[in-house]
Amino acid sequence: MLRIDFSKDDLNRLRVAGAGDFMWDVVLSLQLLQNRHAALVFDPWRQQVRERLAREGLGRMTRALMQLCPCAPFFPDFLTPGLGVADPDAGLDAVLSTPKRSLRQELAQLYEGRAMPAGARRLAAGGSEALHQLGAAVRRYHAVAVAPYGAAIDRAVGADRAARAEAALATGAEGLLAGYQPELTWRGDRLECGYPFGRDLELSGRPLTLIPSFFCARWPVTLAAPDLLPVLVHPLPLAPGWLLDADRESGSAKRLHRLLGRTRTQVLELLESPMSTTGIATALRLSPANASRHAAVLREAGLVSSFRDGHRMLHRRTALGKALLNGV
Repeated sequence: MLRIDFSKDDLNRLRVAGAGDFMWDVVLSLQLLQNRHAALVFDPWRQQVRERLAREGLGRMTRALMQLCPCAPFFPDFLTPGLGVADPDAGLDAVLSTPKRSLRQELAQLYEGRAMPAGARRLAAGGSEALHQLGAAVRRYHAVAVAPYGAAIDRAVGADRAARAEAALATGAEGLLAGYQPELTWRGDRLECGYPFGRDLELSGRPLTLIPSFFCARWPVTLAAPDLLPVLVHPLPLAPGWLLDADRESGSAKRLHRLLGRTRTQVLELLESPMSTTGIATALRLSPANASRHAAVLREAGLVSSFRDGHRMLHRRTALGKALLNGV
């Protein structure tokens, strides 16, 4: 179990990442390909990705990446330096800028007591060619295993962020943390969650950043080194069949982009459950005025219904909106 104690000041410093993280998605998806966690949710994705990797001739390259981030209690922190960095260039730049000393130490820890593969030895030496090859491999893997599912990932991360924003506005930081059940348990002034081994994460006056990850399964993940800025990467509530829904919606969504525009299509995709104007703005990084305007246009077209709940205006996709989104 992982335990994180909070003081009042720690609660005030709590952060929720504004987006998913490029490198966390890469690492955690690679680990999912090595295990059977959340089989009902991810087995169809596993099968599809393995077929694509084989078809593209990327099997050997992917196995080399798996050696760097095995499905194990420890993998090198330098692979996941971000605090919610969705941009691939920024995420990879941070990885490839890792100091040689950190590369050497973390890879030595990963392969402690066993032989280090030749590729890892070259990377541990900090050579520019080895780093360039790592960056190219990550990009090629991401393009096959993660990028094709970007719409489903963005929708899940956006919905989670909107729900967290609503909780924080309504009940503050304690209510925000309490809303992460069952993955995280808030007990008084302590946050607890499942973990491969017992560990206490000391904040020591540093802000904790909560990062949603589409490919995080079973339990949350944090960095190994205690001196790094603390993060907690947590699972998203995904339902079996999401891949079928994503495949069915992808063609329709592309057509809707041309009809409604990208942003209004994203709003329509987001509104499977009631969401406030503030929630839409937070999830899609819009101003409240823009979110309200897009919701109004969709409402006038009969694709969204709106109703008041206290001081909030909530919006939800109608049956017509769902049919249009699904291409019916």
